[in-house]
Amino acid sequence: MDATAERPRRSFFAYASALLGLLSVFGVVCFHFPDLLTSREFRAVYNEDFARHLLLVGLVAAFILGTLAILRDRNKRIATVGVGSATLAVLLGGSNVQFDSIGETPYSLGLDWFVISLFFSALVFVPLERYLGKRRMSPLRRGWRTDIAYFFMSHVLVQFILILVTASTSMIAGLAAFPALKDAIQSLPVWAQFLIAVFVADMAQALLHRAYHNVPWLWRFHAVHHSSREMDWLAGSRIHFVEIVLTRSFVLLPLLVLGFSTPAVNAYVILVGLQAVLAHANIGVRFGWLEYLLVLPRYHHWHHARQQDYVDVNYAIHLPLIDMLMGTFKLPRDQAQWPEEYGVMKLETVPQGIVEQHLMPFRRKKTFDEFVD
Repeated sequence: MDATAERPRRSFFAYASALLGLLSVFGVVCFHFPDLLTSREFRAVYNEDFARHLLLVGLVAAFILGTLAILRDRNKRIATVGVGSATLAVLLGGSNVQFDSIGETPYSLGLDWFVISLFFSALVFVPLERYLGKRRMSPLRRGWRTDIAYFFMSHVLVQFILILVTASTSMIAGLAAFPALKDAIQSLPVWAQFLIAVFVADMAQALLHRAYHNVPWLWRFHAVHHSSREMDWLAGSRIHFVEIVLTRSFVLLPLLVLGFSTPAVNAYVILVGLQAVLAHANIGVRFGWLEYLLVLPRYHHWHHARQQDYVDVNYAIHLPLIDMLMGTFKLPRDQAQWPEEYGVMKLETVPQGIVEQHLMPFRRKKTFDEFVD
C-alpha cells in the first residue's frame, strides 16, 4: 500500500479550532494587560462590548470545531490544542474577564490589532478563496507558518513601526513645508484630497518599489516579500521589517509635505490595508476593464510571477495608470492567463523562516542550503 495513502488529510476544523483557541487566549490576556498589550490608536476603533462578544464567538467556535475534529478522528492533536487553548481562555476569565482602568505607558504592543485583524481577514478571505480561487489551495499551504509569523510581527509591533515612521518623516516634512500649497489642498473636499493622495502616494510607492527591484542592496530586503511560493491573502504579510519602515516613510512623506488633511490620510491608510490583502489574494474573478483602472489580484500576481518577462513590471499597488506613465505596465490580454509559478528567480538566495530571512540582507552569504521551495 502507498504510504502516502495512510496519512490523514489535514482537518480544516482542527486548525480553525487551534487558531481560534489561541486567539481567544491572546484576547483574554489583552483584557488583563490592556495598557501593555493593546494599541492606543486601535482601541479607538472598537469598544469593550464588541471585544467581549468577539471573544465569546471565538471561544464557542473553538470548542465546537475542535470537538468535531476529535470525533471525526482528524488531526486530534491540533484539535486538542484548540479545545485546550479555549479552556485556558475560559479559566483566565473568558468573555467575562474583568480589567482595571487602562493606564498610560510610553509603549505598547498591538496584540489586539493582531487578534481582530487576523480573525476578520480569515473570516472574509478564506471562504472567498475557497469558492472564487484561481487555484485549488488549502489555507494551510506551504509557507503559511512563516507568513503567519510575519502577520504577527507587523501587527503586534504596529506602534513601534509608527514611531519609526513618524520620526523619519516629521522633521523632513517640517523643513519642506509649503503653507500656500497646504492651504490649497486642504480647501478641497475630503473625497478630492483622498483621490489625489492615492495618486501621489502610489507614484511614490511605485518609484521606491522599482528601486527595490533594481538596486541590489535594496533587493536583498524586498526579495523576502517575493519569496512566497503561493499567493493568497496571507502572502502579502511577508515583508522584511526594514522594508515596512522604509516604504511607509517614503509614501507618507509626500502626503505630509503636501498637507493632506487627517481624514484624507486616514482614508488612504484604510485603502492600503484592504488593497494590499486583496492584491495578493487567490481570487480568480474576471474583472474586465476594471483591471486597467485598479490593481486587482491578477495584475499584482503577474508582478510576483517567477517569469523573466515580468521581473520589472506592475509596480503600482493602487492604480495601473502609474505603471502606464512609468512604462512598466504589462498584462496579458487574455484574462484567463495567470502565472504558472511564483517566487524569486533564484530560490536558493532566500532562506526559510522569518528569523533567517530577516538576517539574510545583512549577511555576505548569497545562497543557502535550506531555501524557500
